[in-house]
Amino acid sequence: MDGLPNQTLWYFEYITPELVQAEGVRRVLYEGQTKYQHVQVLETGPFGRSLVLDGKTQSSEADEWVYHEGLVQPVMVAHSDPKRVFIAGGGEGATAREVLRHQSVTEVVMVDLDKEVVDLCKEHLPNHHKGAFDDPRLTLLHEDALAYLDNTTELFDVMIIDVPDPLEGGPAYLLYTEEFYGVVKSRLGPGGMVVTQAGPAGPINVTEVFAAINKTMARVFRSVTGYRTYIPSFGTTWGFAMGATEDAPDLTLLAPDEVDRRIAARITSELAYYDGVTHQGLMGLPKYIRQAIADETRVITKANPIYAI
Repeated sequence: MDGLPNQTLWYFEYITPELVQAEGVRRVLYEGQTKYQHVQVLETGPFGRSLVLDGKTQSSEADEWVYHEGLVQPVMVAHSDPKRVFIAGGGEGATAREVLRHQSVTEVVMVDLDKEVVDLCKEHLPNHHKGAFDDPRLTLLHEDALAYLDNTTELFDVMIIDVPDPLEGGPAYLLYTEEFYGVVKSRLGPGGMVVTQAGPAGPINVTEVFAAINKTMARVFRSVTGYRTYIPSFGTTWGFAMGATEDAPDLTLLAPDEVDRRIAARITSELAYYDGVTHQGLMGLPKYIRQAIADETRVITKANPIYAI
């Protein structure tokens, strides 16, 4: 069949139990098992180097900047003066990279449980972290994020939760529970905000975890803002959820020209994805997502890990 790629290896990922995305693999840079999860670092034809954990793509070179700017920049730009930032997960280093773009930031505490994954990312995904691990403002710890927050009295301006979906099982679901968000709230300083990746938010999978994460956060925070963007390597639209303390600004009311003004004043390097116009699009949830959140009744708790499999 002329014109078709002559691939000897394909990577298949289930978007839903009955929907599969296939990518031609040019090189397997690493495959193995850590103490916590199965890890693959693949170089695919369409998306470049990709990190895959337990059969789920975490990020890919071709579009990781869409995901990581979408996760980090809205909450960082919305905060009046983010200095101290906490990151749970984010092993590729790209979440820290986006935080460290801000000149106001004086300290970033990144807590990722799996040191082996972080070391693999340092070695194989340089275009993801772009040297962020060498920034003296970053403190990298390899321990349980919940335990760390339980045992510290530190306060943070912004907290970013970038760990695998609760649907994927294992200990990650504990970082999506009502109890965890209560701990997070207690570690936020005045005007503090937290953002979490919140799973798929497409028409066929928005009720998987996205709606329940928004509902769970709403049990703890005064205001919760869900938003979303399309990530091609994930094969679907992806959701995020931001929780704010009582004195924090409303993310949805941030005007495009104010977003652009803050970016110009705070960030010296050029953003590829996020700006004022993009902000408006992110916050404008379509009707089906708003309805799914309104209809959602499930709440994730330690006693009810309804998504862990």
